[in-house]
Amino acid sequence: MLTLAHFLILGALLFAVAVAGIFLNRKNLIVLLMSIELMLLAVNMNFVAFSRFLGDSHGQAFVFFVLAVAAAEAAVGLAILILLFRNLRSIHVDDLSALKG
Repeated sequence: MLTLAHFLILGALLFAVAVAGIFLNRKNLIVLLMSIELMLLAVNMNFVAFSRFLGDSHGQAFVFFVLAVAAAEAAVGLAILILLFRNLRSIHVDDLSALKG
């Protein structure tokens, strides 16, 4: 039988992996975007777990809003990534300062 603690521990581990991905790799923009997405998915899993164990559907409804924000963030992040690669032939985060207009 899985309890709420199992889901919360798994969510915490996913969140910790995402934080480690951000701190260990600050050069590659794709890895940063994937780490942010992993953070949002860990938070969503906690929302769903609390919603399921408390018998309330508000947490599951809130997950849809978080997923919509994550999709918009991914679209904007990939647009910036494409712009960076077209202009500089590089996807390093350090090169973003060269795009200032």
